[in-house]
Amino acid sequence: MSARRRILLISNSTLHGSGYLDHAEREIRSLLGKKARVLFVPYALHDRDAYAAQARKRFAAMGYALDSAHEPGASLESADAIFVGGGNTFRLVDALHRLDLIGPIRRAVDGGIAYVGSSAGSNVACPTIKTTNDMPIVQPPSFEALGLVPFQINPHYLDPEPASTHMGETREARILQYLEENDLRVVGLREGSMLLIEDSGVTLKGVAAARIFEKGCDAVEHQPGARLDFLLG
Repeated sequence: MSARRRILLISNSTLHGSGYLDHAEREIRSLLGKKARVLFVPYALHDRDAYAAQARKRFAAMGYALDSAHEPGASLESADAIFVGGGNTFRLVDALHRLDLIGPIRRAVDGGIAYVGSSAGSNVACPTIKTTNDMPIVQPPSFEALGLVPFQINPHYLDPEPASTHMGETREARILQYLEENDLRVVGLREGSMLLIEDSGVTLKGVAAARIFEKGCDAVEHQPGARLDFLLG
């Protein structure tokens, strides 16, 4: 992984009791600096115009200009940062492949452009989308994603509820099934948590702990502020 990569991977766009990206504003501002032009990737939702309008309004409130990738004239070349929003991960990765954006985004981030992902946007920063929670509403040509980080993320991670009568598989059970067939670590990002990857290091940010799963090992809890540099190993 390039030491130049500057990445913020957020579990959720909206935290209960606050507005769109409010809980991540401090980390976004810290990553992007005082002035930046942001390229928004809206392909995880169907109504891209409405989604772009929401993102543009929110980033304008932080002092940043935003172009949406689906709009005429928008380009990576004129962007200082990329923001990939949440929605359906299968639809998002399908669009990234169809529009031939996988390679250009990788190269841009390797070149130092900041990357901010939320929910599905965090999923696609991983090597694959195999640890998404979403239904496969479309069939992408590949589960391969951007590979900006060498581990997997399960956003919106939920702990088993002891009093629940639900008999279906827990999120933990599904991640353990993934590890039966795959070797990459999985970070269970609870809502309110996010990962900052900068200067070849990883820091858990936000207000919630994260759970890290590794093949053949017990899951380990990490609290906000923890350094998780081993994830890049």
